[in-house]
Amino acid sequence: MNFPATLKYTKDHEWILLEGNTATIGITDFAQHELGDIVYVDINTVGKTLAAEEIFGTVEAVKTVSDLFLPVAGTVTSINPLLEKQPELVNTDAYGDGWMIKMEVANLADVAALMSNEAYGALVG
Repeated sequence: MNFPATLKYTKDHEWILLEGNTATIGITDFAQHELGDIVYVDINTVGKTLAAEEIFGTVEAVKTVSDLFLPVAGTVTSINPLLEKQPELVNTDAYGDGWMIKMEVANLADVAALMSNEAYGALVG
């Protein structure tokens, strides 16, 4: 499995990339592999301010639907427009074109408290 060192991770299998106050969020390579073929991504929280660990959307695979949890508190500013027509990007490029949302982070210190790639790798074995 691939866990880039430039990202932070959650126990719920989301990743976050921080650029200034803006964070890009998606699900990990491990999560997409466990879910299988992703057929739909449903995110309707653009413009909403949410707390850390609140649900910001769902991802639907052939056999299951999983909630998506916000890694840190903040406001969802946009969703990945590619996912509407190409949800399989999450399977083929989880850390690139398969990102889910962008958000403005409420407290940058919260990002530092998330897991490193080594800690996440140990979590998932």
